[in-house]
Amino acid sequence: MRLLMMADTHVPKRARDLPARLWAAVDEADVVIHAGDWVHEPLLDVLEARGPRLIGVYGNNDGPELRARLPEIAQVDLAGLRVAVVHETGPAAGRERRCAERFSGYDLLVFGHSHIPWDSEAPGGLRLLNPGSPTDRRRQPHATYLTAEITGGRLDDVVLHNLPR
Repeated sequence: MRLLMMADTHVPKRARDLPARLWAAVDEADVVIHAGDWVHEPLLDVLEARGPRLIGVYGNNDGPELRARLPEIAQVDLAGLRVAVVHETGPAAGRERRCAERFSGYDLLVFGHSHIPWDSEAPGGLRLLNPGSPTDRRRQPHATYLTAEITGGRLDDVVLHNLPR
């Protein structure tokens, strides 16, 4: 199963649309995860219509229309991998411990908010991934998104993709 992860798209405030390379990755994915801060409801409509399975949550910058359509936390089983998605996890210091307590029983937590890519493992084996932002790199050298493969209940081939400026 091919997985695509993004967050903090902030369309149309930070960009009019997602980068073409990210749209191509959407078309190649079996599952797309968006970890919040969509900002503009039409992006949700387009991603839902595009075809692959979409798992999304709302973020702190998402208004009532998006909050009415998306959960704060998504929980799903993907080919035997237990996945949770949330926008905010709090400060970087102590993140693994907090998330291991809050999301015990999961294999993968995908989150956003910081616009900073993150890949770590919490006590007990919970993998934490933040794909950064494909449209607002903030203090990062590149705008980013993540891809991965799920095989036999395992997360493999996690790749952070840098987008051109």
